[in-house]
Amino acid sequence: MAHSALLVMDVQRSIVDRFEHDSGYLARLRDAVDAARAADLPLIYVVVGFRPGHPEISAHNKTFGAAARSGAFTADDPGNEIHPDVAPRPGDIVVTKRRVSAFAGSDLEMVLRAGEIDTLVLTGIATSGVVLSTLRQAADLDFGLTVLADACLDADPEVHRVLTEKVFPRQADVLSVAEWTGTLAV
Repeated sequence: MAHSALLVMDVQRSIVDRFEHDSGYLARLRDAVDAARAADLPLIYVVVGFRPGHPEISAHNKTFGAAARSGAFTADDPGNEIHPDVAPRPGDIVVTKRRVSAFAGSDLEMVLRAGEIDTLVLTGIATSGVVLSTLRQAADLDFGLTVLADACLDADPEVHRVLTEKVFPRQADVLSVAEWTGTLAV
């Protein structure tokens, strides 16, 4: 575990607010964050962010076009803040990405390689977005992978189930937060 890091992805206020129906999500994610801190594992927060005017977003980009039109995910957007229940502390790394995958348009791979991190523990919103895209790219980059299924959320519970039960296990260990924290105590 000495070369592992916990990735907390897209847990920004405006994204979390879309999932108020799952009142236990932030508590479960907090348990994972606290366990990583107790085990001295690096925490890397990944956020989506753009410059004012969104010059990084093409008119052809269906996924981020709405953000460009609304002005979302810039430094001036209060919804861009990482949710305070799981906010980074001094020494934690925050990586800004420009697309769905945590690697796209960010310096994440450089940070991981410099820290000699070879195993990623993935959490975040949404399971079918940042978690899926990051898992696929990280697997292609030969990182070891764990997904904390109950520390991921998706707007479609069936999509979340299929990904965590059928798709992700092909490339990652899929555990609950409790199962994963239990491995840290060993």
